Amino acid sequence: YMLLKGKFRINLINIRYARLLSNSAEQYELPALGSPFHLAIPVHSMKLAREFYGNVLGLKEGRRSEDKWQDYSLFGHQIVCHYVGDNYRCIDYYNPVDGDEVPVPHYGIVLKEMEFHELSERLIKNNINFIIPPHKRFTGQKGEQWTLFFKDPSGNNLEFKSLTNPNYLFAKYNVTDNK
Repeated sequence: YMLLKGKFRINLINIRYARLLSNSAEQYELPALGSPFHLAIPVHSMKLAREFYGNVLGLKEGRRSEDKWQDYSLFGHQIVCHYVGDNYRCIDYYNPVDGDEVPVPHYGIVLKEMEFHELSERLIKNNINFIIPPHKRFTGQKGEQWTLFFKDPSGNNLEFKSLTNPNYLFAKYNVTDNK
């Protein structure tokens, strides 16, 4: 809900969360505005998942069951690592996209360009092996974007990207004629 007062807009949702945070001794990350998504990820080791998602990616931990599942905030969205057995590894399929063989399935989030480059540097410092290293694709086109792909310890594929023009995120167009 938005309240318009003079030239200032006050977001009542943010005020409510600010009050919750100021009244709480516990620090936690706020959900993304709008409708945060929830994604459950199968993993073969909770210990490796916690090391990767918590330490390497730097995601804030939420609720957990010691050996069965762990919540994380992915830029305000909820992802949950679920232990599914020691033998689990993601099965890869590939689809060509602008000269890259993109692994499917994959998940991730669209970041602001500065956040993308900060994450990219963090991954490089942590010696992450990229499936597709950080680079710009669809250069000069409506869908121009920075992108990178890598795997978590269970073989799940992650993509992080940043759109040069976010207005085209959900625009309907054919990439072969979108210049």
